[in-house]
Amino acid sequence: MVTFRIGDLAARAGVSTRALRYYEEQGLLAAQRSPAGQRHYPESAVERVRLIQMLYAANLSSRTIADLMPCVDAKVNTPESRARLAAERDRIDAQIAELTAARRRLDEVISLSEHPASGCAYESAPAAAG
Repeated sequence: MVTFRIGDLAARAGVSTRALRYYEEQGLLAAQRSPAGQRHYPESAVERVRLIQMLYAANLSSRTIADLMPCVDAKVNTPESRARLAAERDRIDAQIAELTAARRRLDEVISLSEHPASGCAYESAPAAAG
């Protein structure tokens, strides 16, 4: 069985060792300890860490991720877990809509500021003599 030490797992998964320790503290990731106290992770930990990263990137909390991981581990998709994931997806969709509206409004302001008559024209300061 292939195992990785914490630095190896961090490099393979593209995260810091500090993040891995945090995932352990939150109950999201488990390591076996050597007699010397070193952490050893199975090869499957690389994909688990990547999944955790994706869930964090989707703005799920540690608690939500911890609640969902037993279903991931057991490869069980319960009505409760599906409902929880659907609710998170709906929350993300709402955030996307809000950000899209904000970007559209910002584009309008940028467009208006490009016209000298708007009074919003920005002129860069002359370069400092050096």
